[in-house]
Amino acid sequence: MSRNIAFNSPFLLGFEHLEQMLDRAAKASAEGYPPYNIEQTAENKLRITLAVAGFSMDDLSVTVEDNQLVVRGRPSEDDKERIYVHRGIGKRQFQRSFVLAEGIEIQSATMDNGLLHIDLERPIHEPEVRTIKIDKASGQTDGNAKTIDVESE
Repeated sequence: MSRNIAFNSPFLLGFEHLEQMLDRAAKASAEGYPPYNIEQTAENKLRITLAVAGFSMDDLSVTVEDNQLVVRGRPSEDDKERIYVHRGIGKRQFQRSFVLAEGIEIQSATMDNGLLHIDLERPIHEPEVRTIKIDKASGQTDGNAKTIDVESE
C-alpha cells in the first residue's frame, strides 16, 4: 500500500484510519451498478438514492460495517421460471459501498417507485474543552533543588 505524504506528519496522531478509508473509497468508486445520486437535503442531512428497478424490498439489504454503508441486492429465484424475449432491465446481484465519516448516522431507508432512499444525518455536537491535570512522575522531588558542596583540593 502506498503511503500518503500528508498522513506522515507527526502532528496527525491517530489518523491512520483515514488513509484506510480513502483506499476503501477509491475502490468503491470503480463500481458502476446500480446508478445512484447523493443530495444534500438540509445543512447536516444527506440522501443517497439508488436506482434498483426490478428489486423488491426482500431482495435488498442495507448494513453499516466499520464506518461503511453497504447496500446489497440479490435477485429472487422466482425470475428463473420466466422466459424473456428481451431483457433490458438490469437485475443482477450487486454490492454498493459508501465510506461514512465519523458521527454520520443512518436515519432511514425507504423504497419508492424503484428507488431506494437512504437518509443520513450528522448530529451537531458542541465542542468539548477539557483540562488535563499534570501529575508528578513517581520518584520526583518537590522541585526544590538541593545543592551539595564539594571541596576541591
